[in-house]
Amino acid sequence: MAANDPPRRSRRRPMMGAPIVRRNTVRVPFDVARHLRAGHPWVYREALGPRGLRDEPGTVLDVVNGDGELCGRGLCEGEGAIAIRMWTNDDRAVDARLVAARVKAAIALRRRFLDFTALECVRLVNGESDGLPAIAVERYGEYLVVQLFSPALRQAPALYAALYDALEAELAPRGIYEQRRHRSLGGEAPRQAGAELVRGVPAPVELEVREDDLRFVVDVTAPLSTGLFADLREGRRAVRSYAKGRRVLNLFSFTGAISLYAHAGGAAHVCAIDVAAKAHARARRNFTASGFDPEQPEHIVGDTFKVLARFAERGTRFDLVVLDPPAFASAAARGGKAWSAIKDYGELVAAALGVLEPGGLLAAASSTHKVSADDFDAALADGAASAGTSLKIIDRRGLPHDFPVAPGFPEGNYLKFAIGVRS
Repeated sequence: MAANDPPRRSRRRPMMGAPIVRRNTVRVPFDVARHLRAGHPWVYREALGPRGLRDEPGTVLDVVNGDGELCGRGLCEGEGAIAIRMWTNDDRAVDARLVAARVKAAIALRRRFLDFTALECVRLVNGESDGLPAIAVERYGEYLVVQLFSPALRQAPALYAALYDALEAELAPRGIYEQRRHRSLGGEAPRQAGAELVRGVPAPVELEVREDDLRFVVDVTAPLSTGLFADLREGRRAVRSYAKGRRVLNLFSFTGAISLYAHAGGAAHVCAIDVAAKAHARARRNFTASGFDPEQPEHIVGDTFKVLARFAERGTRFDLVVLDPPAFASAAARGGKAWSAIKDYGELVAAALGVLEPGGLLAAASSTHKVSADDFDAALADGAASAGTSLKIIDRRGLPHDFPVAPGFPEGNYLKFAIGVRS
């Protein structure tokens, strides 16, 4: 319970006799109820049996166990693997007051542990772990981007309005944009239009923000990614600390944030590979914004696996290889072969080690909860074995302070980042 949450009302035990399931009440098995009381925020549709849910999306539901005892309250989902997203584990009302208290508590936590001057890209609300399921809010300078991972909130008008009212009251941003990132667990998000301006005045198409002593150009109007991932901040800092004097290869380089950190850390050379030419164009703008030569890195447009194969054939080697792949890559994006981080990460590790000098460093990241920490380490080990070598992990980095994780919600601790030394 957050310090600013409304006070809890006492829990009433059910009357003796057969439990009665009232309207807007859903019964779950005892094992599911146990996880909910421990803080897990999702009720999966398969746990509800053949009856499922008949309530409208956005309806507040009481969730009870087999004896009719209240486990908490949540919002009904219209479709997908998750049927209910839990907002409380008691009988507090899920209303505008609760939303305002949760937003205030989340922002206060960030202000306590982060310097908003040095960091202009910060996650202010981290969904379920901040008691605001399927909602993420990120700050980019004077603008906010709200990411909605479910349509249910928009179907609960009082809660939806309360979210934006609370953000304006706490931060007075110049503008707030909304990204609708509705997707099934593990699935790809549908193609969408740009983010919608829902409060305030429009942002410039290219907005400059600060992270540490570097500057990045972001697009808060983008439908999915603004161009800078706040969750990998500690990984970027790690790359910077190891980059001095090394030849660095940045795979899946996107807008070049890791390339920029490597260069700032004194890398002897930086080579960035990405399939999209416009990603390299944005990387050059980031180098310029930070006062560096935009042509200093070598930018290669192409499929990562094909470029790695070409490097291996030519004997091109690096001292530090960074791989931070997307969870999925379509066959079209990869030039004919679909790729999944869940299934194919070991193959990528093997290919990367094929161009890494003995004694060199591999910095590997995975940002999908579908790959567990054990699976991630297994992929590193399998990839090393396939490459005829071995790895020793010397450093691990996790989510930064603005991505708190509730201990009862392991899916929230999705980021894996490790640095290993090749034998």
